[in-house]
Amino acid sequence: MSNFEPTIVAFLCNWCSYTGADLAGTSRLKYAYNIRIIRVMCSGRVEPTFVFKAFREGADGVLICGCHPGDCHYHEGNYKCLRRFFLMQKYIEQMGIEPERLRLEWISASEGKQFATLADEMTKIIQDLGPCKVKEVMDTVS
Repeated sequence: MSNFEPTIVAFLCNWCSYTGADLAGTSRLKYAYNIRIIRVMCSGRVEPTFVFKAFREGADGVLICGCHPGDCHYHEGNYKCLRRFFLMQKYIEQMGIEPERLRLEWISASEGKQFATLADEMTKIIQDLGPCKVKEVMDTVS
């Protein structure tokens, strides 16, 4: 599976995680190019349907990044995201998707290096798992 290049959809909150990813870019830090960033105002705004649609549309992994707990611009958005994350993990496991394909991390605006490391780490994990079969399963169900 060394030739496999995964597609990872990343939902990043506008106030911290997106700025952290931007810092990684402006600092010219090299990280895996497999990440497809979608900017959301808050990690609490990431609906489970967004995650499931990403998998259905062919994503091999989904990353959700938000502000550190207690630092949310909208006060409790990241706690809402955390509650949803645990439910989504249970759901995708029941669908036959490895739970490692869905990840939640807290990245602040000053953590560009951590974002670059996270992107590389997640890409490696997904490469080791191989392509996600959920699109094939969903196509047979529909």
